[in-house]
Amino acid sequence: MTEFNLSRVFSTVAATVPDQEVLVWRERRLTYAAMEARIDGVAHYLAGQGLGRHRDRGDLAGHEIGQDTVGLYLRNGNEYPEAMLASYRAGAIAFNINYQYVEEELVYLLNDAGAAAIVFHAEFAPRMAAILDRVPSIRVLIQVADESGHALLPGAVDYESTTTTPPVPLPEALGEDAFLLYTGGTTGMPKGVIWRQHDVYVAAMGGRPFGSPDPYTSYEEIAEACRTANGGIRLLMTAPFMHGAAQWSSFHMISTGGRIVLPSDVHHMDAVDWLRTTEREGVMSIPVVGDAMARPLVDELERGDYDLSGLAAINNGGAPISPGVRHRIHEALPNILILDAVGSSETGIQMNHYSAAGAEAETAVFNPEPSTTVVDDEHTRALRPGEGGGWLARTELVPLGYLGDAEKTARTFPVIDGVRYSVPGDRAELLEDGRIRLLGRDAVTINSGGEKIFAEEVERALAAHPDISDVIVAGRPSERWGSEVVAIVALRAGSTATDEDLIAEAAKHVARYKLPKAIVRRESIARSPSGKADYRWAKQQALGT
Repeated sequence: MTEFNLSRVFSTVAATVPDQEVLVWRERRLTYAAMEARIDGVAHYLAGQGLGRHRDRGDLAGHEIGQDTVGLYLRNGNEYPEAMLASYRAGAIAFNINYQYVEEELVYLLNDAGAAAIVFHAEFAPRMAAILDRVPSIRVLIQVADESGHALLPGAVDYESTTTTPPVPLPEALGEDAFLLYTGGTTGMPKGVIWRQHDVYVAAMGGRPFGSPDPYTSYEEIAEACRTANGGIRLLMTAPFMHGAAQWSSFHMISTGGRIVLPSDVHHMDAVDWLRTTEREGVMSIPVVGDAMARPLVDELERGDYDLSGLAAINNGGAPISPGVRHRIHEALPNILILDAVGSSETGIQMNHYSAAGAEAETAVFNPEPSTTVVDDEHTRALRPGEGGGWLARTELVPLGYLGDAEKTARTFPVIDGVRYSVPGDRAELLEDGRIRLLGRDAVTINSGGEKIFAEEVERALAAHPDISDVIVAGRPSERWGSEVVAIVALRAGSTATDEDLIAEAAKHVARYKLPKAIVRRESIARSPSGKADYRWAKQQALGT
């Protein structure tokens, strides 16, 4: 089978459907051919600055890379996928930077990645200027003009000027070249997950035809899929490209010549903007991250008047949609499917389930991919159906390791009976019928009175109350229990629900020992721009700090 490289995947699609639009944002409408030319220019600029591949993959351990790294410090826009693919084409590695990071976090990340170059929006120029002397590895600065009006940093070049760089020699794009994705760091400092590009493309980024367990076998198969896709799917990209799920969703669109549509406002969630853009562009699919995105969306659906006749699916991942919100979506949009997917930076996409009006899926129970299983607590064997709980795991196409961390690499990617697994830390149960019940991330498990309580399970139970607009659960020290559950909640405007009302609803869904010992009320819940929970913030709220 062909070893796929992401740069060549895009080039293949651009050669096959050059006049189809790949990205739409405000007045910008870029075709595949136009973006391909811009990617080429940026790639030639990076290669001309000496960035590229310096060591073969076969000479490296799993936690090492032999390519220069290019940080993408960008909000959503065409520049993100362009710079990402240009890095790969030059033989370098793009990596994501969370634009919410403060200086200390940014310095840590850039030094951890050994960043040789940074592509950044002008709004971040003051922060870049403040930290450059603490990141000695950076030698290339590329600044993207924006509405902030900040002037070019000394030594930086304007991004647009690089898109027309004259050709220089470029290396051959290889399937073994690295794909580097930094985890969010909501429970600790972020880690860089290293994949082979071929592996991540097949495991998570559209390398399999939709609905098929078998990957494409050649670039010509990808080209044929584009020719027969009738323009592909139009996706509203609601999440920031800096998150892996957004990059994965984008490449699912690209692999069949589809179109990525950006909302007008890339700084904040605006449900009206999302739905008007969906209406205007004939969007077919909207990705969300749990109730944090789904609730405001359905609130606006119920208030407004929108022609969403082209919308076919809402895709959810990263956090659950509670049954009440799911039901409201189906009431407002009875003809759409809700697709829930489970995956992580360390596994790619592992499981899914579908919901339709009148046939809603069981919460937190999923159909696994063939390579997904549950291993026992000691990482010694894979469980058989019905054996109970353990660690959610994946075999076959898994990452090489964590950048610069051999110990964590060995721990997260153990070899069991001669087979390499990815076991990143989610607890799960393998059911009798082969489905998997997801319990939650072990890093946010609360050990109370000797019982393990999964924060996400309690969050789902509380979210069933119709007055809760958002919720996050954390633990705090307890003299009696060692640790106790605290729920931090944001209620819908005008709610008169008492703490007792909220706990009574949760008691319908989880055992009594899992119920919160206290409820903390806040106007809103801190989350990442993609909607993922910030458990460090939740811990501070639970402790009253």
